[in-house]
Amino acid sequence: MAAPAVERNNNSMNDDHQPIDGSDTKYRRASVDVSYMDHVAELVEREIGGDLKSLRKVGGLLEKLTAENTLLEGQVLTVSSSVPLRVSAALSAAEDSRTKLEALFQKERLLSNTLQQHLQGAQSWADSLGQTLGQLDMLERHMKYLQCLARIEELSDSIQQFLMTNSVWEAIEAVGSMATLDMGLKESGCTHLQAFLRETLHFWHKILKDKLASDFEEVLTQLHWPIVSPPTQTLSPPANAQELSSQLELLVSQLLSLQTSDDLISEKNETPTRPGLPQTPPLSLPIQIMLLPLSKRFRYHFTGNRQTNSLSKPEWYLTQILVWMGHNSNFMEEKIQPILDRAGANVNAKVELCRGLLALAQEKLTHDAPRLLYDDTLFCHLVDEVLQFEKELRSTHAYPSTYPGALHILLEEAVFQKWLSVERKMAVEKVDAMLSTEGAWSSQYKDITDVDELKAPDCAETFMTLLLVITDRYRSLPCPRAQLSFLALQRELVDDFRIRLTQVMKEESRQPLGARYCAILNAANYISTVLSDWGDNVFFLQLQQAAVSEGEEVLGPLGATESGRLASLEGSLFEGLLALLERLRGDMLGRLLDAVMRDVKEKAQPYCRDRWISLPSQCDQATMSLSSSACPMLLCLRDHLLQLQQLLCLPLFQMFWQGLAERLDLFLYQDVILYNHFNEGGAAQLQFDMTRNLFPLFGHYCKRPENFFKHVKEACIILNLKVGPALLLCDVLKLAEEGLEDEASLRPQQPTPESALNELGVYKLAPSDVQILLNLRSAWLNH
Repeated sequence: MAAPAVERNNNSMNDDHQPIDGSDTKYRRASVDVSYMDHVAELVEREIGGDLKSLRKVGGLLEKLTAENTLLEGQVLTVSSSVPLRVSAALSAAEDSRTKLEALFQKERLLSNTLQQHLQGAQSWADSLGQTLGQLDMLERHMKYLQCLARIEELSDSIQQFLMTNSVWEAIEAVGSMATLDMGLKESGCTHLQAFLRETLHFWHKILKDKLASDFEEVLTQLHWPIVSPPTQTLSPPANAQELSSQLELLVSQLLSLQTSDDLISEKNETPTRPGLPQTPPLSLPIQIMLLPLSKRFRYHFTGNRQTNSLSKPEWYLTQILVWMGHNSNFMEEKIQPILDRAGANVNAKVELCRGLLALAQEKLTHDAPRLLYDDTLFCHLVDEVLQFEKELRSTHAYPSTYPGALHILLEEAVFQKWLSVERKMAVEKVDAMLSTEGAWSSQYKDITDVDELKAPDCAETFMTLLLVITDRYRSLPCPRAQLSFLALQRELVDDFRIRLTQVMKEESRQPLGARYCAILNAANYISTVLSDWGDNVFFLQLQQAAVSEGEEVLGPLGATESGRLASLEGSLFEGLLALLERLRGDMLGRLLDAVMRDVKEKAQPYCRDRWISLPSQCDQATMSLSSSACPMLLCLRDHLLQLQQLLCLPLFQMFWQGLAERLDLFLYQDVILYNHFNEGGAAQLQFDMTRNLFPLFGHYCKRPENFFKHVKEACIILNLKVGPALLLCDVLKLAEEGLEDEASLRPQQPTPESALNELGVYKLAPSDVQILLNLRSAWLNH
């Protein structure tokens, strides 16, 4: 009972500290009065209730409330007496803090004024000291500048002295020190000093290099370098061979030691002539000198107005490069490579020779290729020669695949786009030419059975050979993106050829049994077979992985599903084309089957209208013979099968005869069997015609032809049942159809219709179909 009172008092104490206006006070008083009244009513209701006998509790309740009120008044008085003391203490502390803060502000102002006066007085000293320090720094930089000049002069004098005393190794070491100093000044802003140092380094480097190169060339001349043509007779070794070998090793070692400074000078003074080529390390200095006479010969013959410099004959200089590589490889391997190995140089002498000679060919190709962009014939000839050169370079001379070859020149954007356009143009022209020839739709191997399995017409085989040649041309390209561009061209050509096949097929659709129509079908099947094989080829599988990462820019946007199938190797790059070719093949096979079935149905009309219900029984005939009305139909079938076996390839012919058997099975079942009624003789004659004449026609192409005529075979079984088994089967089917439970309970061993039919060898026909067949012989069954 005390808690609500304490809460109210606390609330009232908190309200006393809030600034409120008059209207707010009235509102709060009204709300407090209402709250008190509600509380009192709740208290009276809870303690006394509606029972008058409970009024005796009023005295005790009043005393209890009075005691609580007294306790609360004492607490209020205690709090009221302690609050003023705490407030006054807080005010006193705040006053002391304010006084101390003002004192601190006063000290800060005094210190700030003093500091400003001191700084003003020391500014002149600081300016003077800064000027002095600046002068010292300038003097220090001048000293370092002069020390660097002195070092350059010292190294220059040392090199001069070493050269005068023929101390080549010491001179090389001094030139190397000068090159190291040049590299240390690379980040310096002293441009004039750098230029002076570089000029001095170049001066002494050239003198030293010329001296070593002169001695090196003299030794090489005595060793019969270079070998520009195969010797007519074996050259005898010179008399001073041992001395020449020693000099050769010494000069090669010295030139290798000069390599660092030579690379540094070459880096500054030479600009790359072929920015599109991958970066490769510079040639070794000894190899550079060895290549000079070959370079002079190359430029003499293949630049300027020489007759050997012909745009129409790129094979001349490309062959010359390969010849020089072949003639001089042994010298590099036998004479130079051991010296490089002993010197610790990680250099392959033969590869370096090929790199140097290849640079001449690359320079020539870079110059000539843009001049041939407007002459398709010469450009195609250039591409062919470059491809052949690249092939021999990589195979015969074992040039590493990590180094750029001549093909990189063809991958420059303008040249590469021209290459693609020329390939497309030439391919389309060849397709037009071969489709217009007389023998386009005949196979060149038609007289050789073992070779002509796919019976591909000449145009299809030539077209796929054309695609194969294009593949061989771009297979060795070093850039997957370029390979994908050619792949896109191949896909475009295949789709164009498919459209041409479709157009010719529509023209020949009036005679679907003709030789040309079948040749078109063979062509579509042949192209589809070859593309399927290509999809499993390692090269195209590698291209497939490249297409997942960057193929959308070349092959067009690939959907998420197609990209996933390509990445997981479930699909192939030719999947879309294969689907279109499959559709064309299916459509053409359907037309072919329609044409044959039209002819067969026409010839089968007398057989369909035969009097099957009035034929004599088998026991009344001496021997069974083929129905005369079936002869035209079977002869037609035989002729078409023999004709198409000759015209279609084996896979297509298998699809054809199986489709024909399926259609013929349904036709005979629906138009002959279900259309007629049969007596015993008619059923036996039908079975004889089918099993002894029709089925053997297809027995040439499979072991069990009856399996392709399940409707006819099983219908003959039902029609030729003896009376007893037929009646039992009718009984089983009727019981199953009517669902007589009491009858079934009387015959617990009664078989199901399916098991009963399976015992007879009937698996395809449903029980309802069997009932229809039994009804077709109901006349003599009832009898």
